Amino acid sequence: MPSTSSTFVAGLTAAALAAVAFLAFQASASAPAAPAGGQRGASPAQKAPRDGRHPAALPAGSGVGERVVYSLDDDRVWLVGPDDVVTRTFKVAPGSVDPLPGSYVVTSRSGAVTGTDGTPIEHVVRFTAVQGATIGFSAALDGSMPEPDPTVRTGGIRETVADGAAMWTFATIGRGIVVIP
Repeated sequence: MPSTSSTFVAGLTAAALAAVAFLAFQASASAPAAPAGGQRGASPAQKAPRDGRHPAALPAGSGVGERVVYSLDDDRVWLVGPDDVVTRTFKVAPGSVDPLPGSYVVTSRSGAVTGTDGTPIEHVVRFTAVQGATIGFSAALDGSMPEPDPTVRTGGIRETVADGAAMWTFATIGRGIVVIP
């Protein structure tokens, strides 16, 4: 006859396995369609149509659902919440290396580090790499948004400190990022 303690341990083990299975199911049900490695998915082949009267308006064809949209041509970001409502849009200063148009996910984040250009930065949100250059959004602690130096390979897309804080809150691990031309 099993002892009370071994029955208790067996019950705890069964409960833990059930909890892990439930959490795994929840994670798989809410996983983004894009691979977690930040691989590009289907990419827009042409520039998304823009509203000439409202240049800050979210471009048509820039995806669906909650996401970050980054326009290479406009150096602009849109934070898009539920029902495709733009919660914030702002200008950015790109690095010298651009990501290719396509769909990505946030793969890592850092609260504060030193950028590849030697500038202390915060609220780093990374989503891909291009030929060894890590691509992500960040805010310089000194508020600078310099023009990219073509002699230095940097993938940092600079934001103001306030915009960086908004990005940090919105773009958690696994959040979709759509890069458009």
